[in-house]
Amino acid sequence: MDTTARPTIGRGFRLQWEPAQEAHVLLYPEGMVKLNQSAAAILTRCNGRRTVADIVTDLESTYGLSGLMQDVCAFIAIALERTWVELLA
Repeated sequence: MDTTARPTIGRGFRLQWEPAQEAHVLLYPEGMVKLNQSAAAILTRCNGRRTVADIVTDLESTYGLSGLMQDVCAFIAIALERTWVELLA
């Protein structure tokens, strides 16, 4: 994956905190996807301004971890397949 790409939430989806679910969710016309904490942590950073590398750096700093690049890229690849995110050049 190009770590300079800038992921953003895909067209037709809206990311929001859902108090009733006590979780972040992706809303779309046909329904809703309840996100686990890891997915939410990544997707809340997918704003079209941050690069994949920026997202990894922020997550590693926030959670005091290192070596997250492979996991973040794997999740973003899945999110791309499901059209949850789009990559901006």
